[in-house]
Amino acid sequence: MHVLILGGTTEARSLAGLLHGTPGLRLTSSLAGRVAAPRLPEGEVRVGGFGGVEGLAEWLREQKVRGLIDATHPFARTISFHAAEAAAIAHVPLLALRRPGWVRTEGDRWRMADSLEEAARLLPELLPPAPSAGPAAPAPSRAPVAPGPERRVFLSTGRMGLAAFAACDGVRDDLWFLVRSVDEPEGLRPARTRVLLDRGPFTLEGERELLARHRIEVLVTKDSGGAATAPKLTAAREAGIPVVVVRRPPVPEGVAVAPDPEGAARWVAERLTDRAVRS
Repeated sequence: MHVLILGGTTEARSLAGLLHGTPGLRLTSSLAGRVAAPRLPEGEVRVGGFGGVEGLAEWLREQKVRGLIDATHPFARTISFHAAEAAAIAHVPLLALRRPGWVRTEGDRWRMADSLEEAARLLPELLPPAPSAGPAAPAPSRAPVAPGPERRVFLSTGRMGLAAFAACDGVRDDLWFLVRSVDEPEGLRPARTRVLLDRGPFTLEGERELLARHRIEVLVTKDSGGAATAPKLTAAREAGIPVVVVRRPPVPEGVAVAPDPEGAARWVAERLTDRAVRS
């Protein structure tokens, strides 16, 4: 039986490790190719897109895939909906592997947003101008941290979607952004931005130090869930820093969901058993 994992996440790699070497199972993991040096899972790996819904459906048919697992990032909305459409066209069972979202804890100062654009619109409210703030010249990416009247935002939303925060430049000239991502961001970004290239998992001690060193006043993050990047939320809570949390998009209607790799592995095992019984 051939199973395709749409991967690129920690959970996808864990699932591939659980399934690799299972008798009677051919396993392929597919990576989008957006990260320069991805962490590769065990087993067969393909890199790159499929050419939209029809391309994916055709690949499923040609490769005789009998199970499709969408283990992409919770915010990879496009590929998730493409997977649902392609699975329906090719008549392939589909499972979404989604780590649970984060849960608000006592002391958290969260503001929820439905999009990055809404998160950006919340910043002027959360960060009123400093009394001594005045016009500030744009700082280049990777500019050294220097004292000043700017209000400081930590964007832990990845390298995609920074254009939503570039819109703040037309409203306020005192907002300064720290952007953390695995690879260098491309495209439009806020004028006053420093890029920090780093890859999780991150420690609580490290996140405390980062917030203090950069004098962060607001954290913006997506509700990605998982333990690898959760320490920033604890560090923000301890420091009394407001956090803007962008809600994750819904899983396509009718798609079954497993909350962890073990649950997804059981889903595959059930289909292997069913095929063995029918044969």
